[in-house]
Amino acid sequence: MSRITIDSPAVRVTEINDPASADAGLELIDLDAVQLQSRPLRARRVLVRLGSASVLFQASNQRLRTNTSVHRGLLGYATFGPHARGTVNGVPVGPGMLLAAAPQSTARFVVEPGWESISFLLPPAELALHRRLRQWEGELRLPQGVETLQASAALVCGLFDWGKRLVETAAEQPALFNGRETARAAAQGELIDALLATLQQAKDREPGRGDRTRRSRSQIVKHAEEYAVALTGADLRVSDLCRVAGVSERTLEYAFKEVMALT
Repeated sequence: MSRITIDSPAVRVTEINDPASADAGLELIDLDAVQLQSRPLRARRVLVRLGSASVLFQASNQRLRTNTSVHRGLLGYATFGPHARGTVNGVPVGPGMLLAAAPQSTARFVVEPGWESISFLLPPAELALHRRLRQWEGELRLPQGVETLQASAALVCGLFDWGKRLVETAAEQPALFNGRETARAAAQGELIDALLATLQQAKDREPGRGDRTRRSRSQIVKHAEEYAVALTGADLRVSDLCRVAGVSERTLEYAFKEVMALT
């Protein structure tokens, strides 16, 4: 079961050893997780509320599949740690990549051991207000669904490092954030400045042929898994999965091997 080790209005640290309870205590995103390895799970989540913006750190020592949805009224931007490996909707993700998610959009992750991510969650109006106050020029296009963005690796890695320092400080010294609205507001301003600086020079990442193939295989796995989960307790045949996904058995096997590393 999940264990909340720090529970306060500003800081919440959760240690997780059961993927079924991976979404315990989360109010900003919906998350369901499936463990893809049989070894003991040790995952960690740190949530720091700064005001209208929040910073979310997630880490895992095991291979997981997660479906993560951003709540209504919130944008999500995610960066990944130096040893993070995995895919989102079939596209490889790792250090230096910036992921953008519109409100209520869902990202399907398959993550490898050693995974670390930092997500920044905030309402679109907060970005617009900050741009006006700072007199930022140029257009800022908001994401449609889940998008991978191409940006300066130095800026993106800097965003991750900033978030990692924040959550480590918050976990070790929650009193610096709890009940200190001025400190949280200052941190939020610093966060949005750094995020805007990155977004203003970011552009859509052009998918390659391999990306399109991986996305297609990710959709095959998604359809097959959803059908299998809906048939809990009923007989399940590979031919049924192939029919639902609209592919041959060999294509289904290739998809599961590539996306989930499972037959």
